[in-house]
Amino acid sequence: MKKMTCLADCVLCPRMCHANRLAGRIGYCRETAELVAARAALHMWEEECISGKAGSGTVFFSGCNLGCIFCQNHNISQAKAGKVISVGRLSEIFLELQGQGANNINLVTPTHYVPQIIEALNLAKGQGLNIPIVYNTSGYERVDTLRMLKGYVDIYLPDFKYMDERLAGEYSQAPDYPVYAKQALEEMVSQTGEFKMDETTGLLQRGVVVRHLVMPGHVKNSKEVIRYLYNTYGNRILISIMNQYTPMSQVENHALLGRRVTKREYEKVVDYALELGVECGYIQEGKAARQSFIPEFDGEGV
Repeated sequence: MKKMTCLADCVLCPRMCHANRLAGRIGYCRETAELVAARAALHMWEEECISGKAGSGTVFFSGCNLGCIFCQNHNISQAKAGKVISVGRLSEIFLELQGQGANNINLVTPTHYVPQIIEALNLAKGQGLNIPIVYNTSGYERVDTLRMLKGYVDIYLPDFKYMDERLAGEYSQAPDYPVYAKQALEEMVSQTGEFKMDETTGLLQRGVVVRHLVMPGHVKNSKEVIRYLYNTYGNRILISIMNQYTPMSQVENHALLGRRVTKREYEKVVDYALELGVECGYIQEGKAARQSFIPEFDGEGV
């Protein structure tokens, strides 16, 4: 499955759309087998253990297998922005980011490009790439695809959006999201083991950071997610509770999604995590929910 031929009958993600992307057919992800990226640059706004002071070498890929109606990266997830590049060019981008001092290579929405990414990593590692590789995903993954990445990915950075199947169906057209996210996370943790920090720099070298974005009006779902994560993995993983939900134009008239998360809603989730005993993770303070934190997908670095 590591070969590009798997793209002729694509089942890389849980949608299992069977599109012949090699023949130019468009998958559920809105992409063919052509590799498309929208931005490659140092990114300063990830968790502290990822970005550090120098920044994370982030590559934003176009297309997405989940397609949340509230997506903050709407321009690239809907395949509206991006540039077609070769596998060779992607390997060069990895090396360029390393040359700029990036702490790691951060692959954003990479699922539908896993075979191409593996080829690019092989090329780049043969030319001196030696910083950690971060797999930054919605969490909607197939275990078979993640197993292709064993030995390539040092840090998994998945979302865990929903424990509520109804909510997953309404907001992401994926009522099976909780099932796949649980299976995926189990595989990620089995590959990396307990998280490992560099004691000198405070940067994560290996492990799993699970992100949960608190959604307006859905404190109960957030509590269920945090409870599952902590009860299952304890402090073997890092949990990042995010307060940066930003209402985008496509949901501005939605009864709940058209507003930001209130201070009280976020505090309830954080307080619950502390009551459970969560010790290893991150919370967001201040005005994180601003569109200025969303980068321009203008082809920089591609």
